[in-house]
Amino acid sequence: MSTLSSTVRTSPHSQAARQGGGWWGIVAVALVCLAFGLPILVGGVYLAWLGGSLYYAPAGFGLVLTGILLLCLSLNAVWVYLLTYAGTVVWAFWEAGFHWWAQVPRLVAPTVVLLLVLLVLPALLNRDPRYH
Repeated sequence: MSTLSSTVRTSPHSQAARQGGGWWGIVAVALVCLAFGLPILVGGVYLAWLGGSLYYAPAGFGLVLTGILLLCLSLNAVWVYLLTYAGTVVWAFWEAGFHWWAQVPRLVAPTVVLLLVLLVLPALLNRDPRYH
């Protein structure tokens, strides 16, 4: 285990990934995803257990997974959040239809998180050696 952790700490990719302001932006967005995702996941599991909406548990899981993947500097974080966001849009229209004011509380916060995730995409691309 210590060999693996020392290899990760000394790899040129991980050292380069932690340099520059882009890394801090990625960490900040990851923390936002985790801060929103953990309560939504826990509350969603409880709500589903009570027989309520099945939306919140997978949405919370998607946010938590996005946060973890961002901390790992993985581009898969963007894909996971895009899938989570698409599911959120489908759920919002299924639940409230085309009543636009009813969509505001369902879609504004997820859209802001989508913009944050997309804002760190260039930093993620710069840190992935496949794109150099």
